[in-house]
Formats: sequence, structure tokens, C-alpha cells
Amino acid sequence: MQISIVIPLLNEKESLTELHDWIASVMQSNHFVYEVIFIDDGSTDGSWQSIQALAQKNSNVKGIQFLRNYGKSQALHAGFHAAQGEVVITMDADLQDNPEEIPELYKMIKEEGYHIVSGWKKKRYDSVIAKNLPSKLFNWAARRTSGVRLHDFNCGLKAFDQMVVKNIEVSGDMHRYIPVLAKNAGFSKITEKVVQHQARKYGHTKFGAERFINGFLDLITIWFVSKFGRQPMHLFGALGVFMFVVGFGFSLYLGIDKLFLNPTGRLITERPQFYIALTAMIIGTQLFLAGFLGEIMVRSRKNDTRYNISNKINV
Repeated sequence: MQISIVIPLLNEKESLTELHDWIASVMQSNHFVYEVIFIDDGSTDGSWQSIQALAQKNSNVKGIQFLRNYGKSQALHAGFHAAQGEVVITMDADLQDNPEEIPELYKMIKEEGYHIVSGWKKKRYDSVIAKNLPSKLFNWAARRTSGVRLHDFNCGLKAFDQMVVKNIEVSGDMHRYIPVLAKNAGFSKITEKVVQHQARKYGHTKFGAERFINGFLDLITIWFVSKFGRQPMHLFGALGVFMFVVGFGFSLYLGIDKLFLNPTGRLITERPQFYIALTAMIIGTQLFLAGFLGEIMVRSRKNDTRYNISNKINV
């Protein structure tokens, strides 16, 4: 199979038929062998019934229904697991991503050899204050922190080589950082393509301002995990040793001062340096133990189920 199109959605019933027909037209005109995988992330508006109807009409349509809303990352994870295409395209279900971009994205993966091609919505139709400015700040921080030079990490329209989606773990709210996860996994051929952004035709956005706060927190998490996730002792152990040495240094100073320099002075317990030394050594010991526990957890970690599927179609 040439192309798998993975579409996570939440309450997008009004747009599904139009989106399907648009995708089918593009696929047929380019003679692609394809599948469309809709992942219903706990919709309550009848989206699943629309997917069932589309699957009856077109055998290339596949569906996965979650038992409840688990989030876009979990939906993408399920879609990636089910995808069989050589190239995997992700896009949103709200008709803001243009399926006409798919042939060029496919070509950039298969013929030009990129691992990931990320869409860049250079001209947007979102609110400047509500989405554009926070998005620019978010993307700047993501570029600086991750080293991945993309203008639009949030764009849902992306193309992946199959090897990428089968070898990365998308969890939490990490869907924004799939290119970063891929880079950390060794897939370094990442580029972007300017894509057409369209105004939302139906419904309203499912993401509020809190997604940017969560995005920055996730950025810190992914930075930490990429650097120390496999060997947490390198961070916690180093900090623990540093704190313990500081505390031990203060203790040594207090002991020498009391025994040789000022034996008739204040008791050691009456001096503030004593409490600094005690606190530093306790913190150092705790950090060191945290590093040990982290190493044990990394080595004993097993894959856990992050979502429950209630129904499948053609999968």
C-alpha cells in the first residue's frame, strides 16, 4: 500500500463526508493505493455513525473508536499502529488541511528521501491574538530547545516514512513534538513544506489557550527525556553529588573551626552553616536515591495501554 492517511477527530460529523470525498478524489486522480484511518477520540455527535457509513461506501476507509476521549496523541498512536502504507499522512478532520497537498508530500518522502515533511501554514486564518501570536512564541521556543528548525510544530498536516511511525512512541500530549521524537530516535532527515491553510467551515476549535501552556510544559518534558530519559542518574546523581559535596564542605569547615581555630566559640548547632550543611547533604542523598530509582524504573518499564478501543472497522 502506498499511502495511509491518519485522521484523529473529535465531534467533526459535519465535515467527515466532505473530507472523505475530497481525499478520495485526490487519491483516484493520482492513482494511489491508499487507506483512510479515522480515529474517533470519544465523539458524542454521531461522528462514528458517519465513519461507519463511509466505510460501507468505500472499503479503503477504516475506523477506530475510542471508549472515551483520550487525546490527540493517543489517537495518532492508534492510527500509526494500524497504518500499512509506505508513507503515512496525518491531517485534521476540520477541513483546514488541504488534501491536494498529499501528492507532493508523498513525493518528498518517497523520491527525495525525507523521513518527515511537516506542513507550514505560513498564511493562517486564525485569530491573531488568540492563536497566531502564542503559536509564534511557542514555535520559537520549540526550535530553540529542540534544535529542529520548523516554523510550525502545531500543523496537523505531516508526512512520515513508515519506519518513523513504527519506531516512535507518541503519548501524553506529545503529538506536537513528533518531529523532535523522531530526531531523538535517529530520523534526522526532517524538512517542511508551505501548505495551504483554510478557514474552519464547520463547528469550532477543540483547543483552547491552555494547549500552549501544556505545550511548553511538554517541551520541558521532552527536553529532559531526550537528554536524561535513558540514564536519569546522569542528572540526579550529578546534582546529588554536588549538593552532598557542598554540605560536606560546610561540615568540614565547621569541624576544623571548632577544633583548631575557635574552640571556645559558639556551639556548632548554633551556627547557620550547620543547617546549610545538614540540608545540603540530605538533599544530595535524596537526589542520588532519585537517580537510582529512576534507573530501576527505566530498566523495568513495560509498555502500558494508554487508551481503550470500543470498535473497529476494516482494521
